[in-house]
Amino acid sequence: MLLGVKAVIAKSFERIHRSNLVGMGIVPLCFKSGEDADTIGLTGHERFTIDLPSNINEIRPGQDVTVQTDTGKSFTCTVRFDTEVELAYFNHGGILPYVIRQLTNQ
Repeated sequence: MLLGVKAVIAKSFERIHRSNLVGMGIVPLCFKSGEDADTIGLTGHERFTIDLPSNINEIRPGQDVTVQTDTGKSFTCTVRFDTEVELAYFNHGGILPYVIRQLTNQ
């Protein structure tokens, strides 16, 4: 993982940037329409808990999850895994561990 980053929350992602996050094993999350850090009242100093299913088989592309902050705020985001392949990459910790596991299993 990139310096301990496990998820990124944004208003939107360009396809390549979202794909790169998934490739590094980082969860891309989007604020719901009309929401952003300012409207929710986030400062950037919070710690977040993301209610993402621990079983990878329960995560679906585009599903909504609840995000809670250590300051008591709670809001909904959309998980931006757009394909089952991206879920597989995430399940393995990113594209590199995925490819290595595929090669060692041949």
